[in-house]
Amino acid sequence: MSTPHRAAVLGSPIAHSLSPALHNAGYAALGLTGWQYGRHEVDESALAAFVTGLDPAEWAGLSLTMPLKRAIRPLLDTVSDTARAVDAVNTVVLDRDGRRHGDNTDVPGLVNALRERGVERVESAAVLGAGATASSALAALAQVCDGEVTAYVRSAGRAAEMRALGERLGVPVRTADWADGARALAGPLTVSTTPVGATDGFAAQLTAAPGVLFDVLYHPWPTALAAACLERGGTVLGGLDLLVHQAVLQFERFTGVERGPLAAMRAAGEAALAG
Repeated sequence: MSTPHRAAVLGSPIAHSLSPALHNAGYAALGLTGWQYGRHEVDESALAAFVTGLDPAEWAGLSLTMPLKRAIRPLLDTVSDTARAVDAVNTVVLDRDGRRHGDNTDVPGLVNALRERGVERVESAAVLGAGATASSALAALAQVCDGEVTAYVRSAGRAAEMRALGERLGVPVRTADWADGARALAGPLTVSTTPVGATDGFAAQLTAAPGVLFDVLYHPWPTALAAACLERGGTVLGGLDLLVHQAVLQFERFTGVERGPLAAMRAAGEAALAG
């Protein structure tokens, strides 16, 4: 009997995660029998015991969501430059010798999602929010934005963090008050990285045809802001676009396949949300 190949997403809360639906659909699409992907409720206090208890002969990788993207760092043997730059690890690849390698697929996943929709380069961009996802968004924008990125934030501390991250990434960052966030949508590209409901007030303030909005939420969908942009003829990407593209990159790292089944994984995500 062949050794099973296992992977899973860890976090707390985790019951809502679509990752098992995406990855298992990918295994089925490529005929990877013996592969299974699950979910485990794991918080920061339980992380070390869970990770060190994994059998490297069976486990290929882990996906990490909140609140574990930084807590995992001390348990890793290596960390990629991308994950180190944004101080967030969402992917752990496990070697058969037990070594653990941390990476971040949110950043290239966001870039790939934009490219799929024809957004290759922009002259300027904006980020709504300043949390962990905003850091990944800024790192992605460093690859597609030729000019300044404006970060709309709620506090001076967050503003300073975004400017410092911009310096490390080599992208000029200007910070602006959160209350003026609706102005961002007039630019060529805005990435909204905030929790459900945080940008609803901006929807009614849109007065002109918006540019591209990438709203990283996927449930409920569309958000009020995404719906308002669509009504005014804007291009909108959602959280499922990011989720699928980052999951495909994880799938490739875990399995070793050269090209993950993007269409099959997206279809599984859409079906899960519809259900």
